[in-house]
Amino acid sequence: MSEDYYNILGVAKSASAEEIKKAYRKLAMKYHPDHTKGDKAAEEKFKKISEAYAVLSDKEKRKEYDTFGSEGFRQRFSQEDIFRGFDFNDIFKEFGFGGRGGGMRFSFGSHSPFGGGAGQQQAQIKGSDLLYELPLTLQDVATGTSKLVNFQHQGRTEKITVKIPKGMIQGKKLRLAGKGNPSPYGGPPGDLYIQAKIADDPVFTAEDHDIYLNWEIKLSEALLGTSIAVPTLENRKLSLKIPPGTKHGTKMRMPGHGLPAMKGKTKGDLYVKIQVKMPKKLTGEQKTLVKKLADSGL
Repeated sequence: MSEDYYNILGVAKSASAEEIKKAYRKLAMKYHPDHTKGDKAAEEKFKKISEAYAVLSDKEKRKEYDTFGSEGFRQRFSQEDIFRGFDFNDIFKEFGFGGRGGGMRFSFGSHSPFGGGAGQQQAQIKGSDLLYELPLTLQDVATGTSKLVNFQHQGRTEKITVKIPKGMIQGKKLRLAGKGNPSPYGGPPGDLYIQAKIADDPVFTAEDHDIYLNWEIKLSEALLGTSIAVPTLENRKLSLKIPPGTKHGTKMRMPGHGLPAMKGKTKGDLYVKIQVKMPKKLTGEQKTLVKKLADSGL
């Protein structure tokens, strides 16, 4: 969810405190609202670099960030924690922006990137987002489902029923607006993101919207051809003709029988990987027949 603070400031993870400060000063000069005059993209960039600097300029917070990574850090630190004890007014005065704080934490004074006065500034700071990995089966992805989600929020367990649409493959996310952490400054709460984590299936494997299964046939079936009944994730059976002379490892495509897309009506494909079973031991009769085949030039 969260971007890497080092990348935001354009410094290496091994950067010194002075290098971090120098990088922030350069970016702050570029994206400060005094210089961008209402540019919303620049305003968002200014918020991000300020948050990154608030963490990386603090030895303890930086240590926690390096230990737990971006996502882990945001799960442990609220936005209020991030800016606690950090006086941007002093920083901006040092950089030549001036400003007044009024005793506020995370105050930008008259140079607020959030627009208007201090009260408006506070009200527009959004709470941090939450990420929840939801285990799903391939059948859930194929047909859609509803899941009861239990997640930790503000030190307590909350429950919410989530409708999972068809096609929510590995890594896809659902956004539940306003279900994240509250803003420490009276602004809107963050969002809760439900991310799909697909469980292993005993029959199928998935790659994006395509699904695969292995199907074993006898040597005689590979030579002479056969028909098989292929299962689907919707508990149907599809007839598939295996032509004579099919080689071991052949992939046979059944278009439109894979996983659906979350939006639209398209579907991936189903691939059947043919595995030709080679007998480990032959009976006397089988040996005689194979020798006859060999004598015939097969």
